[in-house]
Amino acid sequence: MMRTRPLKVALLGCGVVGSEVARIMTTHADDLAARIGAPIELAGVAVRRPSKVREGIDPALVTTDATALVQRGDIDVVVEVIGGIEPARSLITSAFEHGASVVSANKALLAQDGAALHAAAEQQGKDLYYEAAVAGAIPLIRPLRESLAGDKVNRVLGIVNGTTNFILDKMDSTGAGYQEALDEATALGYAEADPTADVEGFDAAAKAAILAGIAFHTRVRLDDVYREGMTEVTAADFASARNMGCTIKLLAICERAEDGGSVTARVHPAMIPLSHPLASVRGAYNAVFVESDASGQLMFYGPGAGGAPTASAVLGDLVAVCRNRLNSTTGPGESAYAALPVSGMGEVVTRYHISLDVADKPGVLAQVATVFAEHGVSIDTVRQQGKDGEASLVVVTHRASDAALTGTVEALRKLDTVRGVASIMRVEGE
Repeated sequence: MMRTRPLKVALLGCGVVGSEVARIMTTHADDLAARIGAPIELAGVAVRRPSKVREGIDPALVTTDATALVQRGDIDVVVEVIGGIEPARSLITSAFEHGASVVSANKALLAQDGAALHAAAEQQGKDLYYEAAVAGAIPLIRPLRESLAGDKVNRVLGIVNGTTNFILDKMDSTGAGYQEALDEATALGYAEADPTADVEGFDAAAKAAILAGIAFHTRVRLDDVYREGMTEVTAADFASARNMGCTIKLLAICERAEDGGSVTARVHPAMIPLSHPLASVRGAYNAVFVESDASGQLMFYGPGAGGAPTASAVLGDLVAVCRNRLNSTTGPGESAYAALPVSGMGEVVTRYHISLDVADKPGVLAQVATVFAEHGVSIDTVRQQGKDGEASLVVVTHRASDAALTGTVEALRKLDTVRGVASIMRVEGE
């Protein structure tokens, strides 16, 4: 039997995502009520500019006093889609204290203060759900913390930022330079006026912290994630990648060490073989590849951003939280029992593609090879091209630690025959 008294929802933020959440709540009200077991009612919408016309939203529900809204006491669920650290953190904490569960899409806050927010939710016996914080509409958080709860996840490898994937895809498919591809992404609305958070990897790093924490049952903060942007990727890098049968993606990589004693989380551009499923992810789409003991390899793919896709994830959480509310229960909270140490980038082991500008004369290759050998870095392949006294030397290594590779590069720079290091890129997905 359906309960007739509605569950009341407060919406914090009514931009691209928030407006879609409100629209779906209205247009799909009957279906949502049937799925939940009770109707849901939009009880208030907190915004910064109340004078703006918001189609489909009763102006009487609009307020600029978000604090008063979450503290009303009759609110069952607070949906937070304003982003940023403050006032979102204070509003979420206050919502728990005043009896509401929370659905959030705030990756930056969760990556920075997820442990504290989970603790606040648990103390008050409330839910904190955040499927929309990572990879838009793609179901990923819930599969990791529920569907794979009985498995051991060893690696999460993914494209979690649509803007950067669009830019790199354009560079690969059309030969465009970075700036040209960025300009097109901006014109199409994929990139913000200030794209720093995307192209420098901050957005992906926040998502990597969240994914690593859930996958490895360990608290991983944003500061634990190694981050490297993609602004230095060039057409020459793509040409080198094609010569290796690869393309280039900005990847979020979360790994359990081979001995199981630690984890790492990192974001950086990497060459990935064309045979890998992630290589075929085009445009502004996202995809995440999960490797675990029992289930093997799983891939999650779909639109990673946008109003409607992200709102879909928010509504999925809202339905789950409302069901819990009706049953006087809560869903899974933070699982950090493993408490594994988070290792630095120096301990990461992978393959490398290094492009060197060298003098075109006998003995250069021998000198370079000696430096690699002295630092314990094994060479897989070497390609050399020379003209008019100058040459380029492309070295692809076997798997080596980042610390060993760093020492190798520092030694190479000291050779008189090495004019410069043109590029260094990791090779992943093999």
